[in-house]
Amino acid sequence: MIKASKIIHRDRARLKLDFPYNTSISTKIKQISDARWSQTIGAWHIPFSPEALAQLKELFPELDLPGAEEINQGVNNEKITNIKSLTELKTEKKEIPEEINLHIGDFRKWMEHKRYSASTIDTYTEAVRIFLNFVYPKKAQDVEAGDMVKFVNEYIIKNKLSYSYQNQVVNGAKLFFKEVIKSRLDVDKFERPRSEHKLPNVLSKEEVGAILSAPKNTKHKVMLSLIYACGLRRSELLNLKPANVDSKRRLLIIINAKGKKDRVVPISDKIIEMLRNYYKMYKPKVWLFEGQTNGERYSETSLQEVLKTAISSAKIRKPVSLHWLRHSYATHLLESGVDLRYIQELLGHKSSKTTEIYTHVSTKNIQKIISPFDSL
Repeated sequence: MIKASKIIHRDRARLKLDFPYNTSISTKIKQISDARWSQTIGAWHIPFSPEALAQLKELFPELDLPGAEEINQGVNNEKITNIKSLTELKTEKKEIPEEINLHIGDFRKWMEHKRYSASTIDTYTEAVRIFLNFVYPKKAQDVEAGDMVKFVNEYIIKNKLSYSYQNQVVNGAKLFFKEVIKSRLDVDKFERPRSEHKLPNVLSKEEVGAILSAPKNTKHKVMLSLIYACGLRRSELLNLKPANVDSKRRLLIIINAKGKKDRVVPISDKIIEMLRNYYKMYKPKVWLFEGQTNGERYSETSLQEVLKTAISSAKIRKPVSLHWLRHSYATHLLESGVDLRYIQELLGHKSSKTTEIYTHVSTKNIQKIISPFDSL
């Protein structure tokens, strides 16, 4: 049974569709215009519009779909996981002032000139736009450090937004006021929130083995195996090209990864053999892993679905994500005695402090500790 509820996702009204995992249902939902999978909310969502509702009813005639009034009532109980931002601000101030739009345009151009990634540009410009609209009609040149404190208290904390979002606002604002406005404001007074110290999620080798053995499809098996075998991020896997596999030197060459860094990772004969069999079977043209259309890169949504199916088949009840495989790779290397400095290089971490977090989840030495309870 599909449960439909209205949410605000990325500043738009959407209809969230909750149902137990089912490939047939997912395939049908993909036929609805602008249907999308969100890893953030862990569900499919479609436009909240009469057209989308009609398509949904046509695909699932047996579905007891709630009416618009009932769906609207459900929004009060729905956890809003994304920023409500511009919807709320436009309601309060009618529209974004042109002065702010011009500032944001200048900020975007500066970041593009500095070759920031598209996702960072979108994140920072949106965060700064919301902040500037909050302090309006105060001009950007007159902003003070106290305005950021007020924004954090009256907007971020009030709306229960995350630590990471607060960090994004502060990082974006520091760049904007220093490089674009060039005001006399001491941007170092824009303080970041105290950092959270969350441990990475790690699977046992047995759990990883069960997940990697689950897919019957060769492409699916190779994709998941390569993520774990080389500690790849999702984007790194999907951006691979056949030429990035150097089988003679047993290396995987990762180009322009996070932070615009290249790196090489060793690959075993076992993975090379899997890749050769895969290549003979699928003959990819442009990307190492392509979708149903030749030359089209495999989608993030489809890769997430591959993992979901594998988890279900392996009967693992944990909320595993693709990044768990990367965390598990690093932790298992550490537990097998690999030096932390090498692990840092293999993962592409800029700072050793980032890699050191795996020492807190490694069980190699912890399991040797005997509790005083056992000697009572």
